[in-house]
Amino acid sequence: MAKKKGFMKKFFGEFKTFITRGNVLDMAVGVIVGGAFTAIVNALSDHVLRPLINWVLALILGRDALSDIYTFLVRGYDENGVLSLENSIYIDWGAFINAIINFLLIAFVLFCIVKAINKFSEAKDRAVDEYLVEKKAIEKYRGEGLSKAEAKKRYAEELKKEREAQAEAERIAAEAAEKQAAEEAERKAETNRLLQEICDLLKREA
Repeated sequence: MAKKKGFMKKFFGEFKTFITRGNVLDMAVGVIVGGAFTAIVNALSDHVLRPLINWVLALILGRDALSDIYTFLVRGYDENGVLSLENSIYIDWGAFINAIINFLLIAFVLFCIVKAINKFSEAKDRAVDEYLVEKKAIEKYRGEGLSKAEAKKRYAEELKKEREAQAEAERIAAEAAEKQAAEEAERKAETNRLLQEICDLLKREA
């Protein structure tokens, strides 16, 4: 009996360790959030973007044009002699086009959302880095005997000078690149002029 209790205690202990692992919890959260995220993307695709595209296609191709695009391989008729899709063998191009549109819409929405999240993450990381640099600089200035307000003011002034110097360096680099491009264009024009003169001279001698 004691052996059985020890086995059960060990079993549930291992189970508790398993379900409290970080990767298992992360996976569970990912699955839950992924399901909710999929619902959002599908709602945006099915109820916002797709009706707009279908409306445009309906204006161009006619009402319910996509649902009527078939290529019949074998035509089947009902008892009244009316063409019946249930009794026919056909290629449903409309369903295929709809699937392509749905794929493109979902991919586009995912791209936009992921891009926005990445931009937000980059902005957050940049803000954290700037805060840490500012904190380190202020601590350095405080160590030199400045008050907190004076340290912040000095850091702001140095940051302003640094940004002005960076802007000036970028301006100089842009002017140098522009000058280089102009010189390159001038050299090409001179080369073309010389080639044209040589061609004219050869024509006259011929």
